[in-house]
Amino acid sequence: MITRRTTRQVHVGRVAIGGGAPISVQSMTTTPTSDAGATLAQIERLAIAGCEIVRVAVPDNDAAAALADIVRHSPVPVVADIHFRAALALKAIEAGVHKVRLNPGNMRKPDEVRAVVRAAAEAGIPIRVGANSGSILERTERRTLTDARAATELMVRRVADYVALIEVAGFRDLVISLKASSVVETIAAYRLMAARCDYPFHLGVTAAGTPRTGVVRSAVGLGVLLAEGIGDTVRVSLTGDPVEEIHAARAILEALELRRFGPLVIACPTCGRTKADIAAIAQQVEDRLAGLDLPLTVAVMGCEVNGPGEAADADVGIAAAGDGMGTLFRRGEVVRRVPEAAFVDELVAEVRRTAEVERLRNERMSIGGAE
Repeated sequence: MITRRTTRQVHVGRVAIGGGAPISVQSMTTTPTSDAGATLAQIERLAIAGCEIVRVAVPDNDAAAALADIVRHSPVPVVADIHFRAALALKAIEAGVHKVRLNPGNMRKPDEVRAVVRAAAEAGIPIRVGANSGSILERTERRTLTDARAATELMVRRVADYVALIEVAGFRDLVISLKASSVVETIAAYRLMAARCDYPFHLGVTAAGTPRTGVVRSAVGLGVLLAEGIGDTVRVSLTGDPVEEIHAARAILEALELRRFGPLVIACPTCGRTKADIAAIAQQVEDRLAGLDLPLTVAVMGCEVNGPGEAADADVGIAAAGDGMGTLFRRGEVVRRVPEAAFVDELVAEVRRTAEVERLRNERMSIGGAE
């Protein structure tokens, strides 16, 4: 059981961050924000995949002008990503965004920061102080600070100073992120900052890379921190379709048993005993169970050595027998034999039956508790 770090709580629209709230999943659109239609279409895809908060870039006035329409029709809270120009942050707040992200590496003038803080306070929205090592350290500093720990400590110190500037204005609705492309530096930065404040943290490894390597780098960085109880909202930054970020983030949270989003499909890696195409079967099962909201564990196993024996804890599973047949099992107990051609259909049907039984049981318990 992971004991999470105690933090204050802020609200991004209807989503709570910190203060014991479930760790939320975020992503960022890749469309030009000035194209409200395309941006909303991508936000819709992200929301269907399970995104709970979405960030959009606001690089210019055209993007800022599109925000009101985007916020009005977005199915999830919208965060404005602001760099360099405080005027854009003010326009974003006026448009009704649910949070603004300021980068202390390029939004440095105290009077401009204070103006944004005043506007956010009046609108009742939080600010994310979103730092990354590439922008918060000067080029000369990056060349001279050859010791990674010294660079990390300097980044944390500058973020702490920036937070102090905001706190002077009496503003406390803050979320903090300290990202680096180095997994080791990212972990160190969040650990250092965790000892200095009780603000909720947005976790991520910046510029993590393509899905092949970026998922691994993010899983290691976020996984270490989350296992230590650090982190209140996450983004897996991948180069490519942002929907993949949602799948990866949810998988990380599920692996640490911090969230459950629906059925978890486990499958053996296969070996010489395997006589069925387990990879294809497992993928079909996962696809067909998408959207089912009960946290069941579903096993697809390549032989009767692994299932039901090694997958006895699964709620429902199937194991290939190697003779064109397989064994359907429920919580370690054999239910019936199934022909290989019907593996997917029979397993999915049994999962749905089990889910319905669980749903009815939960309803009865809920009614009994209410009485």
